[in-house]
Amino acid sequence: MTPVVIIGAGPAGIRAAQTLVAHGVRPVLLDEAARGGGQIYRRQPANFKRSAVKLYGFEARKASALHQTIDTLRDQLDYRPETLVWNAEDGALDTLQDGHAARLEFSQVIVATGATDRILPVPGWTLPGVYSLGAAQIALKFQGCAIGERVVFAGSGPLLYLVAYQYAKAGANVVAVLDSSPFSAQARALPALLSQPATLAKGIYYRGWLTAHGIPVHQGATLNSIEGERRAQALSWSDSNGQHQLDCDAVAFAHGLRSETQLADLLGCEFAWNPLNRAWLPTRDSAGRSSVAQVYLAGDGAGIMGADAAEMAGERAALALLEDIGYLIAPQRAVQLEQSLSRIGDFRQGLERAFAFPEHWAAEVADDVMVCRCEEVRAGDIREVVREGHWEINRVKAHCRVGMGRCQGRMCGASAAEIIACESQRDVSEIGRLRAQAPIKPLPFGLEVEA
Repeated sequence: MTPVVIIGAGPAGIRAAQTLVAHGVRPVLLDEAARGGGQIYRRQPANFKRSAVKLYGFEARKASALHQTIDTLRDQLDYRPETLVWNAEDGALDTLQDGHAARLEFSQVIVATGATDRILPVPGWTLPGVYSLGAAQIALKFQGCAIGERVVFAGSGPLLYLVAYQYAKAGANVVAVLDSSPFSAQARALPALLSQPATLAKGIYYRGWLTAHGIPVHQGATLNSIEGERRAQALSWSDSNGQHQLDCDAVAFAHGLRSETQLADLLGCEFAWNPLNRAWLPTRDSAGRSSVAQVYLAGDGAGIMGADAAEMAGERAALALLEDIGYLIAPQRAVQLEQSLSRIGDFRQGLERAFAFPEHWAAEVADDVMVCRCEEVRAGDIREVVREGHWEINRVKAHCRVGMGRCQGRMCGASAAEIIACESQRDVSEIGRLRAQAPIKPLPFGLEVEA
C-alpha cells in the first residue's frame, strides 16, 4: 500500500504525524536530522546531558513536549531520521540515507520543510568565523560550543536577539548586537505585536536581558564589512553617528528567514508573490491544501510564521488530508486552528514592520562582493548581465551561473534577486523566481541505488 509521507520532523511535521496516527493512519516521517525537533527545537546528541531549560530557555516546556511526542510515536509510524529528500516527481520522492539512494512512492504528502536564513552578503562574509544566525544556533544546541571567543551578532529579525541571548546565557562573550532596524520602527509596530502579548514579552525580555548584562545593542546599525586575513578579526559598522569598528573573531548574521520551497516547486505547486515574506511562496488554502491534489503544505516552508503556528498548521494540514481521503474529523477543531493561525498572521505583520527588510542593501553592495559562493559570482557580475538586457532571474542565472552551484540558490537566490531588481529598476516581484532543480542539496558520488 502506498503510504502517506511527511517531509520534515520539526513542529509542523511532528504534529501532522501525531494527528494522522490518532486517526489510525501510519505515515512515513522523513527527517533530515538525526533526531526529531526541527531547527527551533533541535535536540542535542543522545550522550549530551544539558537540561531542556539550558537549551531552550522559555521554550523548554514546548520543546520537551514535542520531543516526547515524537518519541512516543516511534512505534506507530515509519520514522526515518538522517534521510534527505533531494527530488520529488511523478508521485515519488528520491531520498538519501546512509549513502543509499532510494525512491519512495506516496499517496499523499505533507511538505513541512521549514526555513533557512536570508543572507545579504557584505565584504568579508566568506571568511572563516562568519556564520549565519541559524548555523550559530546549531553549533550551540547540537554541538555544545560557541562559534568564537568574541562574537558579534548582526542583521534583523527576532532570531537575532534570541541567538544572542542564548549565547550570552551559555557564557559566551557577546561583543555586541547590531540590529539594522531602528527603534522607531519597532515602536510603530507595537500595536500589532500586542496581539500576541506572551511572545512580545519574551522578545522584550531578551532585549532587556542583553542590555542589563552589559552587552551593547545598537539599532539602526548597518554591517559594512568583516575584516581579517585567515579568519574574521574585526568588523566595520555604521549608524547615524558615523562609522565604527569592533574587534571580534566570529560573526553571525542574517536578515530574517526564508522558506525552503524547492520540494513544493518540484512537486508542481503553483507559486505567488508574497509581499510580507518578500518571496515567492507555494499557494495553499487556509487548511494547507496546495494547488496539486495530494500535496499539503505546513509550517515555515510555506511562509514564515514561527514554531507555534507551525504546530497548528501541521495539525490542520493533516486534518485536511484525512478529510480528503474520507475520514471524519472534528470541524470545530479545524475552525479553531484556522482562527488561531489568523491571529498569529496579524502578529507576523507587526514583526515585519518591526524588523523591516533593508531595501537599501542592493544599491549599496559593492561590485566585488561575492554573492554566489558556489560559482564565485560577484555582485558586479550580476549587474553586468542585467546591463546586457537580461532581468528575468533564470536568464541571469544562465548567463553568469548565479544560483547554479551546490546550494541551488538556497543561499544566494534572495540576494541575487534584490540586485537584479535594483539594477533593472524593477520591483523584486517582477524579476521572477529561481526554478528548483534536483538535487536540491548536494549528493555524494558513488551512491548505492536500491532497486
